[in-house]
Amino acid sequence: MNALDCEELADRRRPWARFSSWLECVCVVTFDLELGQAIELVYPPDVKLTEKEKSSLCYLSFPDSYSGSIGDTQFSFRMRQSVGRSRSRLADDVYNRDAAAALQSEASHFYGYVYFRQVKDVSVKRGYFQKSLVLVSRLPFVQLFYAVLHVIAADFFHRSEPSLETVCKQMDRWPFLAPGLTLTLPLMDVVLQVRIPCQNDKAGSPARATAKENAVPTRTLLPSVHELDLFRCFQSVLIHLQMLWELALLGEPLVVMAPSPTVSSETVLALVSSIAPLKFCCDFRPYFTIHDSEFREYTTKTQAPPNVILGVTNPFFIKTFHNWPHVLRLGETTKMLGDVPKQLKVKKVAKLKTLDTKPGVFTAYKSFLLKDKVLIKRLLKGIQRRRPSEVQSAILRRHFLELTQSFIIPLERYMASLMPLQRSVTPWKTPPQIRPFSQDEFMAVLERGGPQLTSALRGDWTGLYRKFFKSPNFDGWYRQRHREMTRKLESLHLEVICEADLLGWTRDKSEVEIVDLILKLREKLLKAGRLQLQPKDDIFNKLESLITSIVSSLPQDLHDVLNAHARTRDHSHYIRTTAGPSRPAESRPGPGRTRRTCRRPAFCSPCPTAPAVLVTSESTAALAAWPSRKNPEDPRAPTRAAPNRPPEAPRRERAPPPDTPARTHTHTHTPT
Repeated sequence: MNALDCEELADRRRPWARFSSWLECVCVVTFDLELGQAIELVYPPDVKLTEKEKSSLCYLSFPDSYSGSIGDTQFSFRMRQSVGRSRSRLADDVYNRDAAAALQSEASHFYGYVYFRQVKDVSVKRGYFQKSLVLVSRLPFVQLFYAVLHVIAADFFHRSEPSLETVCKQMDRWPFLAPGLTLTLPLMDVVLQVRIPCQNDKAGSPARATAKENAVPTRTLLPSVHELDLFRCFQSVLIHLQMLWELALLGEPLVVMAPSPTVSSETVLALVSSIAPLKFCCDFRPYFTIHDSEFREYTTKTQAPPNVILGVTNPFFIKTFHNWPHVLRLGETTKMLGDVPKQLKVKKVAKLKTLDTKPGVFTAYKSFLLKDKVLIKRLLKGIQRRRPSEVQSAILRRHFLELTQSFIIPLERYMASLMPLQRSVTPWKTPPQIRPFSQDEFMAVLERGGPQLTSALRGDWTGLYRKFFKSPNFDGWYRQRHREMTRKLESLHLEVICEADLLGWTRDKSEVEIVDLILKLREKLLKAGRLQLQPKDDIFNKLESLITSIVSSLPQDLHDVLNAHARTRDHSHYIRTTAGPSRPAESRPGPGRTRRTCRRPAFCSPCPTAPAVLVTSESTAALAAWPSRKNPEDPRAPTRAAPNRPPEAPRRERAPPPDTPARTHTHTHTPT
């Protein structure tokens, strides 16, 4: 069992491990006449929220004061985590490796899922009972957590804390997150059955859970953990779907003004999901208030609006956001009985000044692509024929998916062409670099293999791509694809190393070169673990066996030192050797001398941009006692290296920005 496996096992054995894989905590927020909104309870009790997080959570858990809704309301929000919050990232990394891009765990934000109750109560001075039950999570499972709130809310408002404690302990027995599998989640007298979509799911295929045999009578099958009713969200803007999709794709600043937090949050989440399977890499806030810690940051007039989608309900924002380029103001939604909902008109942003401004789309944006009139007619005809909202939503989701795929396929095809050929990966060199992304080269390819081959929509696709290249969504997509390709290259490199005859290579090599090879191979294994590589054919075990065989060929003293190094490497530290004032005199640059950065006489240290070799204090002391390269009288002094070299230490390269050649580096040593 390697270090990462041990760490994962220890992480799963900690208290509340299963619960925390789904939720961060459960909070109860109430209204206090003296304090205003205040947190009444946090469970589990050992969860620590910062004062800033508590303040944001309190204000976001209640509808704005002008809302006079009576009864129960469900909505969601997204808030920024405080800097420096500690959390074990291993479980998140394992889940994110397999989960669909749009459903990955958040590293810097919390999602809040709210069940708010407001009813008349004469026993309260204010005349109303107001309380919110909030599930705080890093996961965007809006439908799942809405279902959880719906199940537990009635008992919670009746029994309060004892009910909450029972529910949390029951959730701590849920299985760990597992994308691609159907999971059974017992909750009070109900059993929820869900399936989390994974990266290997075929695009467009519904990620539905399948019912299991011998199901208990109270089993509830959730069709999806995250999919909203898109048609209900977009029913008043059907003629502007193309424009809204482009605004989401380009990450344009957009404000959604809605009459309630429910409409606000669902519309924002629907806009974010409209570009799936592409991940929305800009900020978005399904529900935003004037008390939010980022209020000044988003409403400043000294700089351009940030790339964010905000959902608001307070009319005060009409004046605050009148300088934003795109504002979608929604009206009250009414039930449809075969009547086509009134479609909002596009208006100039300058008209958004008064509090009595009518609903509309306030923007000067001109779409690059033409409207899909066939889709609009199909949806409007479906309303007249009273087609179920679920079917209308499926039509919309399919349209957005095909549109996004038509846009992203040329990018994926060109990105794949930047990958080095497999035959260029050899065991004697570091993996070849991925070619940089060239916008001009892509545009040349686009003319003969663009979206026009897969989409019936016509328009300025080239202009849309050029605008997309400047958006955070392109930057996020490019970096993610570059990381995946880098992992693929590292996996291929491990495979060719295992296929090479390294044991035969060591027969005529000095001990210094052999030990250097061993350390580099172990470093490759450690890096593979950090990158969570998944090479084929049990490569890790083969490489461990190869290292063991090479170590056995060394003298007993080195054999013992290297074995001790292997046993203690999980508790060791990384050291990086650099050229500085503390170097020995003979290693400092001088007249006729090449710069030398190696502290250990027997080994070549990596250059400052390469990753450090993992060395323990025990092995460092033992290896440093080796005879120097410059001692010709020592019988163990190394000879000149053979033409073929062992695998080089992998270099830590960040994804080069598009149109920028990848950085290269070299380092030299004092001639011996």
